[in-house]
Amino acid sequence: MRADAEPLGPLLAQLQLTDSGFPSGMYTLSHGLEGYTQLGPASPDDPGELLADLLRHAVGPGDASALVLAHRAVRAGDWARLAEVDRRLHAIKLVGEQRTASVRTGRQVLDTAAFAFPAPESVRLADLVAAKVTPGNHAVVVGALYAGLGVSERRAVAGDLYAFAASFATAAVRLGRTDFRRAQALLRGVRPELEAVARAALAVEDPRDLHSSVPVADVVAAGHQRAAARLFIT
Repeated sequence: MRADAEPLGPLLAQLQLTDSGFPSGMYTLSHGLEGYTQLGPASPDDPGELLADLLRHAVGPGDASALVLAHRAVRAGDWARLAEVDRRLHAIKLVGEQRTASVRTGRQVLDTAAFAFPAPESVRLADLVAAKVTPGNHAVVVGALYAGLGVSERRAVAGDLYAFAASFATAAVRLGRTDFRRAQALLRGVRPELEAVARAALAVEDPRDLHSSVPVADVVAAGHQRAAARLFIT
């Protein structure tokens, strides 16, 4: 298909889903950065290093890979497979507030999709979540929606990884860890990491391959959920 003949509908739907104005609740997440900030002088100086670590060792092999597998499951009409992916992703999120946030934002996206994207796939997934067949983690919900909207899995995973990085950068600004200009430089600098993580996620074939290994970040997150005051829920 010629580039100028490719339908724009799926791209526009993806832009809407990843836009910061879409009411997914992502603005309530710092992705662990607030916990590090609360450490004071012990906090890492460069938030970009934390972002890269999270992408390599948690978001990539966890959420991004789950998104790809969920996308494929919906395209194949295999809802049992999607539930398997969703439950596995839920299980590898070791910190309670992260599991809660993942499901909360996933269900918020699904609820909004009933009005914005009333596709059969979103209705089917909403029924499964309501029946507690599957948790409804954010990455799985978005992967299913992208599949139903005709967004390719390659574009879906790349777009969602960028949305995660942009959300992280926004949280860094709100926490005073950087300014608006440096946040944009951070996003430019992490682009090769996003590409590498996306390629790795696209190569995953089995839900058992989903994993996360960020022990220090998990410990910091566990401390964050007990903090006396919090700007973010993660």
